Amino acid sequence: MKASTLRAWSWAHKWSSLVSTLFLLMLCVTGLPLVFTHEIEEVAMHQAWTPAHPNGPKLDLDQVLAAAMARKPGEVPAFMSFDEDRPVVNVTSVAPGKSGYSFQPIDQTSGDPAPSVAGHPVMEFLLQLHTDMFLGLPGMLFLGAMGLLLVVALVSGVVLYAPFMRRLPFGTVRAHKAARTRWLDYHNLLGAVTLAWVLVVGVTGVVNTLATPIIAYWKDTALKELTTAYDQPAPIAARSSLNAAVERARLALPGKQLQFVAFPGSTYSTQHHYAVFFHGDTPLTAHLTTPALIDARTGRLAAVAPTPWYVAALSLSQPLHFGDYGGLPLKILWALLDLATIVILGSGLYLWLVKRGTLK
Repeated sequence: MKASTLRAWSWAHKWSSLVSTLFLLMLCVTGLPLVFTHEIEEVAMHQAWTPAHPNGPKLDLDQVLAAAMARKPGEVPAFMSFDEDRPVVNVTSVAPGKSGYSFQPIDQTSGDPAPSVAGHPVMEFLLQLHTDMFLGLPGMLFLGAMGLLLVVALVSGVVLYAPFMRRLPFGTVRAHKAARTRWLDYHNLLGAVTLAWVLVVGVTGVVNTLATPIIAYWKDTALKELTTAYDQPAPIAARSSLNAAVERARLALPGKQLQFVAFPGSTYSTQHHYAVFFHGDTPLTAHLTTPALIDARTGRLAAVAPTPWYVAALSLSQPLHFGDYGGLPLKILWALLDLATIVILGSGLYLWLVKRGTLK
């Protein structure tokens, strides 16, 4: 490799790493406990609970919705989701003109409030910091840019490490050399070993930061033709039965599992439809959703919207980013690789400071 080319790759590796290192360290540190979110919240927030009428009939979804909204006058429903291990329906609502959401778990056997299984405050804080640094979409896009710099650092690091490997056997750590040399060897070794994993987590992280524009593009393209028949959003008083809409959606997507309902005007629907989302029942298809769109005025099936490739990529990226595919063993592996990445980032910063003479 020519000296000029080597210098160019070295410059790209140095600056892509330096600019992103502190933010990537923050993401690694906050991401470590987030890998075990389910396990931590199960221990910290588990509450023994029995439904009011365990063997009795369940309320239909219209009754559940009415019970929830009676407790939140002035708000409108946005989403409805369903617990898998207890007869609880979660209703999320919002006050018009405001950004905050209200979350109500409802006992489907009685209509009474149920204990919430919402996230632990500490885990919610870490997730928000990890996702957008409390800056909303600008924060998400900024972290996405840091993820792209990580990819540049990985590619340039491989290019720089290739000629180095020709001089020393792979995995060599020159323990008898000075501290800087030892840390350089550790940095290179761990970088090579974790390369594929860091690349996967980095790319999926970048995809996740694009969630808002991806969903907006999906609504503006794939769903746009469904909205041309209407001049005004469907008013709440004119909406048809939610329960009937969900049952109509089940007929359109037999064999799939109900996941959640997005109400008209919410993020995942149009101004005119109930979007009833279903997923598969395997570890992979459980993360791939398909919505049936039900006309909120008439209750008729408007469309089954096949998931575009970019929405499918987003759906698969979110659990893959946190190792949420293979149970606890995969999460433990994710955590160990995360710790190795922290060492890589820290050692890279140390090597730069030593080279500048800041540290000795």
